[in-house]
Order: sequence, then structure tokens, then C-alpha cells
Amino acid sequence: MRLSRYFLPILRETPKEAEIVSHRLMLRAGMMRQEAAGIYAFLPLGLRVLQKVCAIVREEQDRSGAIEMLMPTIQSADLWRESGRYDAYGKEMLRIKDRHEREMLYGPTNEEMITEIFRAYVRSYKDLPLNLYHIQWKFRDEVRPRFGLMRGREFLMKDAYSFDLDQDRARHAYNRMFIAYLRTFARMGLKAVPMVAETGPIGGNLSHEFIVLASTGESEVFCHKDYLDFEVPGENVDFEDVAGLRTLVDKWTSLYAATSEKHEAAAFAKLPADKQISARGIEVGHIFYFGTKYSEPMRAVVTGPDGTEHVIHMGSYGIGPSRLVAAIIEASHDDAGIVWPEAVAPFKVAILNLKQGDGATDAACEKLYAALQAKGADVLYHDLDERPGSKFATADLIGVPWQILVGPKGLAARQVEVKRRSDGSREMMAPDAALARLA
Repeated sequence: MRLSRYFLPILRETPKEAEIVSHRLMLRAGMMRQEAAGIYAFLPLGLRVLQKVCAIVREEQDRSGAIEMLMPTIQSADLWRESGRYDAYGKEMLRIKDRHEREMLYGPTNEEMITEIFRAYVRSYKDLPLNLYHIQWKFRDEVRPRFGLMRGREFLMKDAYSFDLDQDRARHAYNRMFIAYLRTFARMGLKAVPMVAETGPIGGNLSHEFIVLASTGESEVFCHKDYLDFEVPGENVDFEDVAGLRTLVDKWTSLYAATSEKHEAAAFAKLPADKQISARGIEVGHIFYFGTKYSEPMRAVVTGPDGTEHVIHMGSYGIGPSRLVAAIIEASHDDAGIVWPEAVAPFKVAILNLKQGDGATDAACEKLYAALQAKGADVLYHDLDERPGSKFATADLIGVPWQILVGPKGLAARQVEVKRRSDGSREMMAPDAALARLA
């Protein structure tokens, strides 16, 4: 992508309303724009990151055996009355009426709708287990939206829903998602610690939040330090191995880790002092097992192997991709701007022409640009007539992992400079060597 033909509205000043790093940097880097309180438009650069986050989420959901679908954002109030949640949910739910005065709502979550879809089609235990997921925009009318995407009113959510014949099988579905979540966050460069959590309005008696430690986290969390060194399961993990997954989950729940709502001060105090972590945390995922909370009142049943009806057991599993974009920035930035992990970076490489209009530098940049594109690399060519310092600042601000600096001095020695954003290291090399390194 040529910057001269791209839409990248960089802000030189930090907006006053931005209180935390991710909010400030996303606005300054031209990733998003506020359209109403807690409601944001994703601009091209922000959308590229969001799409890469969603791609990783999809890959790990698919790997675990979940199946993607898409449900509508507008739901009937009747479904929520059937489950008993319509009046109990609170003012966060946006309640509306259509032109025929039918009561509707803008979905904050989809337990009722997915249960209604399941009961319409699934009749036998032979069709189980089943896990359906979608990635969809949702709305919760937060009383005080703040911190940009961290506590917005409209947000993108991946929610998955598992259906099983009994509690033991449902627990295996829970374990599959547990491991899939560890892998998902690790691939984005995040160290997420699973912590015992409250179930809230979703319900149930088993729940874990996946927490990234960060000074701007919403709440205080407590955990054993050794979690930070645990090895995340590899891509060859067998999601059909019931015992194997159980062993992995047991390891990742063997030490103390709890959100503030579930914190037990006495138990935490028993940990060695050098192993105690008390910090702020950002929730990036939340999983629940809630048994028959929805299937029983909504009569979602299947015929079991014994020929009788069984109320199915369910779980739900949420990840907020839009919130994840902000969480990654909170975990990976410096004074100059964002430091994207390569897996989610909007572009992998930025070519900076340090003397726009010079025949030799223009030609060298064009050759590198064409070659990187031909090899499938996400490349941004900064071809605007700006001072080198301005180009350096833009590339650092938007966080492109690699920069190729092309200037007359280097080309005179048949070299370009390659800079790595994460550590600031620089290396002079031939253009072909730079191409081989980054393509």
C-alpha cells in the first residue's frame, strides 16, 4: 500500500478525552474515530489489525472443533422472557420496538438465541457434541463508557456455545475452549493468566477470566508468579484427548489465580512472598459452564442412548476482538508509539524513502515495494514528500514491526538500513538481503 493513496489521519496532538495508552495511541495513529459515547468507527489501519485478530481467533476456534455461523444483532424479547433474563438483565440492555410494536432488543449476548436454534434442529445424542460460534457486533449500554475500546458500548465479540449430553462431556468442551484460549492469546503476543471468576448475568458455577497483567487494567487481580513462565500448548495439541486436555487444564489451574471478586486473602497469603503477584489486569476472554440454566427453561432436550429425554448441558465462551486490539497496545508500546507483534500488525514492513524525488532512492524503493508485494508481504510504502524525521515518527507511531530506510548515502554503498521496531536494532545490508530477510 502506498501511503500517498491510503487513508491514515495521523494526529500530532493527543486528544484530551483519551485517558489510557491504547485510547491515546489508537486515536493518534488514525486507527479509529469516536462517533458517539463508547461507539467508534474503525478506520483502515485499525480495521487491518482487527481483521488479523479475528483471523487468529477463527483459526483457534476451528482447530478446537467449533463451527462458525452468524446470528442477527436484533433479538426478540420473547426469547429472553422464556429464559427469565429479560427483566433481570438491567439497563445495559438496549430495548427497542419495531413498527408493529413488537418488543425487541439489541443483543448483548446470544445464549437464548443459540438455544432456540439448537432445539429447533437437534433431537438425538448422536448429533452431540456440538460447539457453534460467531463473531458479531454487540451493544451494552454502559453507564459510563470510558478508556476507548476497553469499556465501549458497541463492541465486536466472538461467542461460542457448547452443547453436550451430560456434565462430564460438557466439562471436556470447557477444557477444549480453555486450551484454545491460551493458544489464541499467545499467538497475539499476550501472556494471559486464567483466573477463577464470577459468572455474573451469564450464570453457572464454573467460570474463568483470561487476564493480561497491565497497569491500566480495570480491576485488581491476584496470582502465582509461576503462571508467567508456563508453556502454552503447541499447535499439535489433541483436542479429542479427554485425559490429556484435563491434565493441561489441571496444570493451568493448579496455582492460585483469582479476580478481585473471587479473591481469598488468606489463601493468597500462604504463597511465598516472592511468588505473590497483586496487579491490575485486563480481561481478554471469559468462559462459562452453566449446565442447564438455559436449556431447562427453554426445553432444549435430546433423546439419549437410553431412549429417554435429556436436558442438554451448555457452556459459553467469549473473546472481544475489538477489546483485544486495545489490550495488545496496552501490553506492547513505548514512548514513540505502538509496538505490534508481527501476527497482528497492520503491515509487516514499512519502506521509508528518505529523499522523495531522488531518482536512485525512488527506483530502489519501487523495486523493493514490488518485490515484497510479489512475495505476499504486507508492506506500506511511505512515498510522501516529508522530512525523514516525520517518516520515522509515523512508522514508529503506527508500530510496523520492520522498517527499510532507503537513502542516498546507503545506496551509494549499495545498502539500505533495516530497523526492527521491537528493540530498535538497526542493520545495514544489500537490498536483496533485506528482501530475503523480510519476505
